[in-house]
Amino acid sequence: MLWKTFRWAFAVTAVGLVGGVLYDGWTALGIVAILAVLEVSLSFDNAVINAGILKKLNAFWQRIFLTVGILIAVFGMRLLFPVVIVSVSARLAPHEAVHLALTDKERYQELVTDAHPSIAAFGGMFLLMIFLDFILEERETTWLGRVERPLARLGRIDMLSVCVALVVLLVTSMTFATQAHQHGGHHADKAQTALVSGVAGLVTYLVVHGLSGFFEARLAGEEGGEEGGEATSGRPGLALAGRAAFFTFLYLEVLDASFSFDGVIGAFAVTNDIVLMALGLGIGAMYVRSLTVYLVRQGTLDDYVYLEHGAHYAIGALAAVLLVSIRYEVNDIVTGLIGVTLIGAAFWSSVRLNRATAG
Repeated sequence: MLWKTFRWAFAVTAVGLVGGVLYDGWTALGIVAILAVLEVSLSFDNAVINAGILKKLNAFWQRIFLTVGILIAVFGMRLLFPVVIVSVSARLAPHEAVHLALTDKERYQELVTDAHPSIAAFGGMFLLMIFLDFILEERETTWLGRVERPLARLGRIDMLSVCVALVVLLVTSMTFATQAHQHGGHHADKAQTALVSGVAGLVTYLVVHGLSGFFEARLAGEEGGEEGGEATSGRPGLALAGRAAFFTFLYLEVLDASFSFDGVIGAFAVTNDIVLMALGLGIGAMYVRSLTVYLVRQGTLDDYVYLEHGAHYAIGALAAVLLVSIRYEVNDIVTGLIGVTLIGAAFWSSVRLNRATAG
């Protein structure tokens, strides 16, 4: 099972490492390996969240997630996304941005760093909405009950998550704007851009998640009417297909993009070579995708019931880190350790619960 699930990740690792050596010698091999580990450590919570969503899809859309989805994740977010950032922020044609990335790496890195406030605001708001919608929803299983139960009662207030997210965005943008005015007009423009990007992240979440939920509920109603509430797949629950599956897949891709922001930005601390960056982060993305499928096929989220809670708390922490990083620099090691610690604590709590239940 392990080999079957991770065989493509192993193959991409071998190709990526060899490609790095051929491109820039043995030093590149170490850089590619470090970037791959960085991507996996920062995106482990992404795999857990993705698994919770992916298990709702039918077999066809799970294959789409592993084929088309991985192409979008590796080539779209890890290779093209930094080029698009430079192209938009510096008002360059795409081919000029690629030429800059290959010939003037220091300038290219500067342009990506300048665009960080808008990237962090978009990704931070998208991830914050995921966390808020989870923590403000009533559920049978709670991990930190003293925190989650009162918040779930508050969640009965309509649109509370949107209101909280907007307040957080306003406070963040006002704080950044205060600093920006001290440094002149260019920074003030960046503060406004961060605000607009944050609103765009919020709207993107509402549209994609809303459409996914709408078609999922509609499909569930149709299946319930035809089969008395039992899915036609013959298994418990509903395997999404059609438009419901498409928008759920789209939601997964936007979610993955939001998780990849910190990895792409953090990669510049290791190298500003776009080729090595794409190789290293692409390898890491393959492992995250394979881990997602492994969690689904093994039923890990059903066996360790608090894992999903820990992953959502890690998402909340990552959202906070992204929003704080608009003004202050945050070390990527700190970001990775927070996520791993929260998920590790949730896993250990699940193990203890399973032992107590077995006893």
